[in-house]
Amino acid sequence: MTEHVPATAGAEADARRRQRREGNTLLAAMLTNGPNELIDFVLPLWAGAAIGLSATEVGVLLAVEMVLSMVFRPVSGVLADTFERRYVAAAGAALYGVSAAGYALAQSAPVAYTAAAVGGVGGALLWVSVRAIISERLAEDSAVFPRLLSSQETGAWVAFIAGLTLIGLIDYAGAFLACAAACAAAAVLLLVSPSRPGRPRADTDKGAAEGAAAAGLGAVGRRLRPMLLAVVLTMTAESAVSLLLLLHLQRGFDLEIGEIAYVFLPGAIVMSLAAERLHTYVVRFGRSRVLMAASLSSAGFAVGLAWAPNPFVIAGLWILSGLAWAAVIPIGQAVIAEASGEQAGRGMGVYESARLLGALTGSLAAGVLYDSADWTAACLVAAVPLLAGAVVVPRAVRRLGVADVPAPAPEAPGRPEKPQASAAADGASGAESRAETDTRTAATKRTPRRKENQREEKRKQKTPRQIRRELGLHAALFAVAQLVLLVAGLSWMKDLLTGDFGELLLSGGREQDSSVTGLLYGAGRLWTFILIADVLWQGGRLLVLALRRPSPESPSRPSGD
Repeated sequence: MTEHVPATAGAEADARRRQRREGNTLLAAMLTNGPNELIDFVLPLWAGAAIGLSATEVGVLLAVEMVLSMVFRPVSGVLADTFERRYVAAAGAALYGVSAAGYALAQSAPVAYTAAAVGGVGGALLWVSVRAIISERLAEDSAVFPRLLSSQETGAWVAFIAGLTLIGLIDYAGAFLACAAACAAAAVLLLVSPSRPGRPRADTDKGAAEGAAAAGLGAVGRRLRPMLLAVVLTMTAESAVSLLLLLHLQRGFDLEIGEIAYVFLPGAIVMSLAAERLHTYVVRFGRSRVLMAASLSSAGFAVGLAWAPNPFVIAGLWILSGLAWAAVIPIGQAVIAEASGEQAGRGMGVYESARLLGALTGSLAAGVLYDSADWTAACLVAAVPLLAGAVVVPRAVRRLGVADVPAPAPEAPGRPEKPQASAAADGASGAESRAETDTRTAATKRTPRRKENQREEKRKQKTPRQIRRELGLHAALFAVAQLVLLVAGLSWMKDLLTGDFGELLLSGGREQDSSVTGLLYGAGRLWTFILIADVLWQGGRLLVLALRRPSPESPSRPSGD
């Protein structure tokens, strides 16, 4: 019995190292995705205003980063499978930071093009390696990719609010330097992460090299081909719809950059909050059904966009698209990781290239549609491939041969396994024992895996105390921010309580003298609605948990509760 103690202790230490490795990677993803999304959003405006690039030159600038990132994705996958992934990811984060600093210092087109090229290579190294690292715990916890998406989207909307609020004070150069600092912090986090447990350090490079010979990029690409084709189709449609919406908000409704960002913001917040919650439906209903529902939701968004009367309705409709992506992206990454096995880096590399190819194709198609077709017709045309995705994407997942319902997390190390048929056979004859074994085996096969997954998800759900604590923290941060705005004379809450309630609620409040004060005033208003939504959501969860709680008189209630 004593011989098993060191093995158990070692397994528990490995589990802790894997969790710490995942936690550092998620935080690094948050720190880098925020700057990435913010730079992509403001780059065209900066390029025209700061260094005077023409529209064609701005298009070339964006294309340089996207094309290099797409080309280097498969190469990054090979590197992630050959070397320690945290080093590859840290190099990518560092190059991201260099790219952002390059934009801050750029005074001419060649410097800007160089910064874009460095950013494209850095993004390829970073995101392929990050997803490969996250895939390492997929067998233990099927919710790792929803957590990754949640971290990325949280970083994105926080960066949008902070960046667009402060850009009037620190200018574009200051915003780019702040992005560079965040990327540098992410690189440090990745470097200090634990190495990958479970593989001997000395044999890592040798084993990876043998794996490279056994399964090259071509073999991985052929194995993943059904999913890659589906990804190109759906990304083309989604990118076309996103760019069509951006053009429509700018040219059809004459919105400024900050106003456009606030239209997209609710969808980004919903993605960060809903990703893990939607995973429980994946566990309950299976990947195919959720993918089908998500495709229908995206198609419904595109159709609704054709007749949306104003930006407020569009912001509400954009939430449908955010919910769809919060379900689709983690599923796609998970099935690619499962189908790739030990070559997860290569799998993620070709998968990410397919996504970028779809994004590039969709951007080109959107421009043509917007210029040559009626707005309603353009939206309906973009909705067709999204509707087709309800059939194509689930079928592609099935053709990969992965499980439709994610596998439940295994028992913790050292936990005794539940007795099977052998326990019942101890006091029975040989014939009775075999019959008992056959009966239990058949019953086990008939038991749906989703019930086990549901029990596992219930164990992972937050307790009412944790929910109340989070809600209290959110309310405290809101109160501090509103107090600062009140002292500065920028409180929408004060105007709402002391002025015409109905008019202020609908109009958004008073006009400000400058863009900075206007953004701060609007941010306080937006945060109020976010807190209200948070209270309603968390309050509903608390109510559901209270209704599900067994009564004290229930004889089945465990005494430890």
